[in-house]
Formats: sequence, C-alpha cells, structure tokens
Amino acid sequence: MELSKIITSIKKEHQEIISVFFVGCGASKAELYPAKYFLEANAKKLRTSLYTSNEFLYATPVSVDESSIVITCSLGGSTPETVAASKKAMELGAKVIAITHNANSALAKNAHYVVVHGFEANYAAKLEKMTNVLGLAAEILYQYEGYEHYEDMMDGMAKIYGLIEKSVATVLPSAKAFAESHKDEPVIYVMSSGATQEVAYAFSICLLMEMQWMNSGSFHDGEFFHGPFEIVEKDVPFILLMNDGKTRELDSRALTFLHRFNAKTTLIDAKDFGLGSVIKSSVVDYFNPMLITAVLRVYAEQLAILRDHPLTKRRYMWKLEY
Repeated sequence: MELSKIITSIKKEHQEIISVFFVGCGASKAELYPAKYFLEANAKKLRTSLYTSNEFLYATPVSVDESSIVITCSLGGSTPETVAASKKAMELGAKVIAITHNANSALAKNAHYVVVHGFEANYAAKLEKMTNVLGLAAEILYQYEGYEHYEDMMDGMAKIYGLIEKSVATVLPSAKAFAESHKDEPVIYVMSSGATQEVAYAFSICLLMEMQWMNSGSFHDGEFFHGPFEIVEKDVPFILLMNDGKTRELDSRALTFLHRFNAKTTLIDAKDFGLGSVIKSSVVDYFNPMLITAVLRVYAEQLAILRDHPLTKRRYMWKLEY
C-alpha cells in the first residue's frame, strides 16, 4: 500500500492524531530517528517520540490511545520486543504501521498496516526502511497539519536511491584505506549531529560492537565539547559524519578540534557526494542519514574483510537465551 494511502486511510477513521510514536530496537530504532527528527522540526501540533521497544512495552506512555499512530520497525519482523510493543499499541487503540522486510512475519501480523521494504538488491535497497519511515512522517504532517515543502520531500525521495548507488560506487578505495588503518584499533568513536545523530549511534553499537566485536562509543557533535572532547589526543580514532544542512556548523566545529590535536579522523561528508545538488535545500537535512549510512556500509564491509570477521558473525545474538 502506498504511504499516502495508509495515512489517508487512518485519517478517515481518526480525524485528530495527537501523537506519533516510533518504536524499534538497535539499527531499526536508529533508522526511525530521521523521521522523528523531521516531525520535531516541522510539526506545530503533533508530538512525537522514539522508544526502544522493551521500554515502550514496560513503561508505555499514557498518551498511547486512539489519538496515536505507532510506527514499529524490524528488518526480519521477528524481534520479540518489537512484536510485543506493536501488539500492545494495537490493544490500546493506536493505529499501528509496521515496517519490515518480511510480509509474513509476526510483526506484520500485529499491525494495522504493513510497509514491506527491500534489502538484498543493492545499497539503496538497504535504505528503503529508513526512507519509507521518513515518507510516512511527511505524509502524516502533510495530511494532518499541512507541510509547505511536501513536494520537495517527494522529489528527494524519488532521487535519493539513485544518488546512493552513484555514491557507493566511488568509495571503495577510501573504504579499503580506512579498513587497513583501523583494523587493529582498540576503540573507534563515532559522532554526528542533526538527523544523522543515530547513524553514528547505529554504526557504533551495531556495525562495530555487534558485528566486529570492536569497542566503540558515539555522541552528538553538540555534546562533544561538554565531556567527550577530553579524550581527544594524537591518533585517537574518530569517525565524523558531516551533514549538508542546518547542523553543519556543529560538525565543522568538532572537526576543527579533532584536527587541532591530530586525532586519527575519518571524515564522511555528505557534500562530497553532491547531496545538496540533488536534494532541495528545504529538505536536505533529512536525507543525510540515508546517503551516509550507505557509504558507511562499504566501510564496514571492508573492515570485516581485513579483520576476517564477517558482518554476520555473532557470539551471543540468536545463539543463547537472553
């Protein structure tokens, strides 16, 4: 079902929506963040929040009711906490939209609407989940409040996948160099701002800690000078994800400090891939995460190759009761 038709269908039953909740775990939770960030920046009346699934389940906000839309997300659709959270939201009267790669999954069966995304085909397909959630957020805002940059957003959504494929085709040399220089690092820090904040978080906790068993930490560029910058010194590894848009000044300030003390800095800058020449300036902030995530995926793949540690390798996940 088209994203616009889903929200139109919900509006026929619920003329007033007050709250939009985004619920997921790990990478899926992070991929919900750009949509939440978009609504926070542009909605005047709608309130929004992002929950990790088990907290939503056990500390459910009292505002989850018939005036709510809950968007739940899980790649395989089998994450137990997310399935349970989705079911709980339905029981409380919220309209639930599930985003998953598996149309026959438990999550899909515990939602009013299901958006099935791709994954395997190419790097762009891996970003369909994040992009579809942003599209739903844009539709919610447009249909319930109005949104002056709606056409720019739709134009961006039509163009982002092509830009992703074009961009990842150019990064293999730099990704290989990164892997060679970082394969034995004891820790890697990841940082960003704006809509890309949780891309840094996801790369840290999922690609590095989960999939490579490497120590890592992540933080917002705006918080960098309020604690984390004290660990900066020569050759300490940082990955800085630089946005094209309103929060670029935050990224730039952090980058200047890293260079000042000769930190081992890897910069991934959306401007280097021409994001602003493809996406309108009115909405460019919200497309940084898709482009940067795709580029980072290539970096992670090359790191996995040199470390002889496949991204699919696990020690505990799916192997133990936990």
